[in-house]
Amino acid sequence: MKAVGYKKSLPIEDQDALIDFETAKPEPKGRDIRVAVKAISANPVDYKVRKRAAPPEGETKILGYDAAGIVDAVGPEVTLFKPGDEVFYAGSILRQGTNAEFHLVDERIVGNKPKSISFAQAAALPLTSITAWELLFDRLGAIPGKSVDPRTLLITGGAGGVGSILIQLARRLTGLTVVATATRPESQKWCLDLGAHAVIDHGKPMKEQIEKLKLPPVALVASLTFTDQHYKSIAEFMAPQGRFGLIDDPPEFTMSTFKGKAISVHWESMFTRSSFQTPDMIAQHHLLNDVADLIDKGVLRTTLDQTFGTINAANLKRAHALLESGKSRGKIVLEGW
Repeated sequence: MKAVGYKKSLPIEDQDALIDFETAKPEPKGRDIRVAVKAISANPVDYKVRKRAAPPEGETKILGYDAAGIVDAVGPEVTLFKPGDEVFYAGSILRQGTNAEFHLVDERIVGNKPKSISFAQAAALPLTSITAWELLFDRLGAIPGKSVDPRTLLITGGAGGVGSILIQLARRLTGLTVVATATRPESQKWCLDLGAHAVIDHGKPMKEQIEKLKLPPVALVASLTFTDQHYKSIAEFMAPQGRFGLIDDPPEFTMSTFKGKAISVHWESMFTRSSFQTPDMIAQHHLLNDVADLIDKGVLRTTLDQTFGTINAANLKRAHALLESGKSRGKIVLEGW
């Protein structure tokens, strides 16, 4: 089968940063399903792994987590899917990735693809949907349901992949007031179109902008990018006893910043359940099915922004370069071989 991978951690400008190659089609065992991959999307975790985790000498590591495709074969213990089923999922960080014609994945972290959208539109959703859902409901403890919630949720980096789905989930499924941050006019408009009540510029002092809006207290924060640059200023205007959630890897982060206000800090990693085979691992199967249902009902929409052509090394290098620039919006998808 065709695949895209890398042998050494190299800058994306290097011609061998990602390479096209052929490898054996994997065989499903246990609860694994084999998926014929139709579309994938690129995420920041792709380039972070590429830059930090070189494969053993002589091996080629396949990246990629998001995928949408058709079940091709199933392991002997599979009960949730059968060959021919259309699925979408975000894979495991401990296994070979989705940048391949065929891919093995544990059925417990796979959902039924939304019926109303294409494979490309579906591939944009899994990793960011799981991250946003777990962050909002499991980590920050937001209350699902449209009853009035007298609190504000601040989402820093609202136009990125996770922010683009988190804005929708918070606006459509909770009673929270949703404020996103974005610096460029096109990114600010993107956030408003997705449902943010207001947008502020995180390139300028945020406290003054928040105070001018005269909104309910900022009790929940989803810090999605550059946490080290913003968390101290956010702590100044957060409500006492609030919850601060983050998904990035800040080079500097002092927990005691939040002590005076008894603000709790919550990390979200959507790979935790699959990496540790947690007893509630199947929650991601149910979560993705819920997302698919909300897509088909028109409550949520795909966050696909750009399609970069077929799945190959050249196009994936373009996607990695854009993600590394920090100027992407929504999701980048590649489709077909």
